[in-house]
Amino acid sequence: MNTSESFRAEDDVPRTSQPRRLLNELSGTLVSQSPVGLAVMDTDLRYVAVNPALERINGLSTEEHVGRHVSEVLPHVDTAAIESAQWRVLETGVPLLDQNVVGRTWADADHDHAWSVSLYRLQDPVGRARGVAASIADVTERYRLATEAARARRRLTLIADASALIGTVLDVDQTARELAGVTVPELADIAAVDVLDTVLACHRTARPGSGPELFRALALAAAYPTEATRAADQVGDLAAYAADRLVTECVRTGKPVLVPHVNDRDLSRIARDPEAATLLARAGIHSYLAVPLSARGIVLGALDLKRARNPLPFNHDDAILAGELANRAAVSIDNARWYQSVRNAAVTLQRSLLPEHPSHLVGLEIASRYQPAQATSEVGGDWFDIIPLSGDKTALVVGDVMGSGIDAAATMGRLRTATCTLAELDFDPAQVLQHLDRITSGLEHYIATCLYAVYDPHHGECHIANAGHLPPVLVHTGRPPELLDLCPGAPLGVGGVTFHSSTLDLGPGDDLVLYTDGLVETRHHPIDDRLDTLVGLLDGSEGRPVGETCDLLLHTLRDPGDHDDVALLIARICPPQS
Repeated sequence: MNTSESFRAEDDVPRTSQPRRLLNELSGTLVSQSPVGLAVMDTDLRYVAVNPALERINGLSTEEHVGRHVSEVLPHVDTAAIESAQWRVLETGVPLLDQNVVGRTWADADHDHAWSVSLYRLQDPVGRARGVAASIADVTERYRLATEAARARRRLTLIADASALIGTVLDVDQTARELAGVTVPELADIAAVDVLDTVLACHRTARPGSGPELFRALALAAAYPTEATRAADQVGDLAAYAADRLVTECVRTGKPVLVPHVNDRDLSRIARDPEAATLLARAGIHSYLAVPLSARGIVLGALDLKRARNPLPFNHDDAILAGELANRAAVSIDNARWYQSVRNAAVTLQRSLLPEHPSHLVGLEIASRYQPAQATSEVGGDWFDIIPLSGDKTALVVGDVMGSGIDAAATMGRLRTATCTLAELDFDPAQVLQHLDRITSGLEHYIATCLYAVYDPHHGECHIANAGHLPPVLVHTGRPPELLDLCPGAPLGVGGVTFHSSTLDLGPGDDLVLYTDGLVETRHHPIDDRLDTLVGLLDGSEGRPVGETCDLLLHTLRDPGDHDDVALLIARICPPQS
C-alpha cells in the first residue's frame, strides 16, 4: 500500500475515535510515568488508586493507601483542611487548583515539605459524581524561596517601622517599651529589655567582670498570655544574674547569644533561677536569642527574645535583625540617660537657686510653687523670689530666662543674685529693671522677662514694673479677679528701653498672683483663652488658703506633657497687726 492509500485507509476511521483510542492506549503510561502524584478517591473520600509518584511522595505503597482516608495515611499533615476541600469539590463540582499544603510524610518524617494540590470531581457520562481526583506536586523549594522572600520583606518592614517607633522621646523607659513592642510578635513571642543597673547610674565602664551582673527590667512584652512572663523579671525589678547565665554572657562579650533549639540545660542558663526555668519549660520555650544593647562602645544591657508558639527556631538572620533593632534603641537609651543626668543636674541647680520663704513677712501671706518641664524636656530658667526690705516692705519677683538647660539655670542664678542686691538699695521697681536690663545685656545671647513688685504694708500700696512679662492677676475682695493692665515694657537684655512703675492699692484679703508663661501657654490654645481660664479659676478664691489655690492652678492648667517649667507666686494681704 502506498502512502496515499494509507492515508485513505486511515480516513475510513472516524476522526473522533482516534484521540480517544490513543488516550486509552497512553493513559496507563501517563499515570505510571507522571512525576506528579495522582490519586482517585471514591465518594466516601477513600483512596481507590494512586500512581507510583504518590507512593514515593507519601512513602507508602498502593495497598497502604487503598480504602483509607487522607487523615489515616498522612497523620503529620493538616488533613482536616484537605478533607474539607475534597468534600467541597465533590459537592459543588468546582475544581480547586494549586493549593499549598505543608507537612511531613512517611517518605521524610524529619523534615517539612510543601506540595501544590489540585482537586477536581470525577463524573460518569450522565453527570453523576463518582469521586474526586487529586494531583500533588512537590514544591518545597519554591515554597522555601517564597517563604524566605516574605520573611525578608517583613524584616525590611520591621526595620523601617523601628525607625519611626523606637526613640520617639528622650526617655529610657519609653524607648525600652518601644523596642519590646516592635519585636513582638513579628520577631518573638516574648521580649524583655534589661539594662545594667550601673548604666542607669551613668557610670558604666566597658570592663570585663567575673561575678553576677545586676539588671534593671525596663520592658516586657508578650504576643499572648503565657507563663513565660511570670518567669521574666517584672518591670522595675532589680535582679542579679550569675556569670554562667546567657544574658550575662551576652553583655560580657558584647555578642549575640543564639540557641536555636533549647534543651533543659539551656533553660537553666536562660532563667534567673530553677523556678523560672520550670515556668519557661511549661510555656513551651523552644528557641532563644539575646542581643546586646550597645552604643558608643559600651554595652548598656540586652534584648532577650524567646519563641514558643512560633514554630521556627531563631537563626542567624534573626540575630542580625534583632541586633539592628537593639542598636537603634541603644543609641536612644544612651542619649536619654545622659540627657536625664544633665537635666537632673540642671533641676538640682535651679532648685538650689530658688529661695526659701522668709520666716516672717509683715502684712503678707505667701505661697509659691515651682514645677520643671516634663522629663523629656530641658529645664528652663523660671524663677521667683521673696525679698524682705527695710521698713517692713517686701519685694516680690517672678522671671523667666528664655532658653533651657544648665546655662539658662545659671543665668537665672546670676539675675536672681543681681535682683537681690538691687532690692537692698531700695530702688523703685522701674529702676531695678533698668539696672537688670544692663546686666542682662552683658550675658551672651540671653534675654529674660521679669515682674518686680514692692509691697508696703504701712501704706497698703504695691509698686510694680513689668519687663515683657505676662500680666499679674489681682483678686480684690468682693470683686471679680482682673488681669492688671500694666505697661508691658521690653524683655531684659534688649537694651536702651525705659521701664515704668505702677501703683496698686491693696486691702486685707486681696491676692496678687504672679506666674511664668509655663502656667498658661500651650501649643493648642490661644494665650488669651488661657488667661481667661486663669482668671476664671481665681474667681471665688477669696478665703481659700493660698497654697490650695496654687495647687488648684497647677492641677487644672498644667498638663503632664507640658514642655515648659513654671514658677507661681501668690501673695495675700493680711490685716494689720494690732
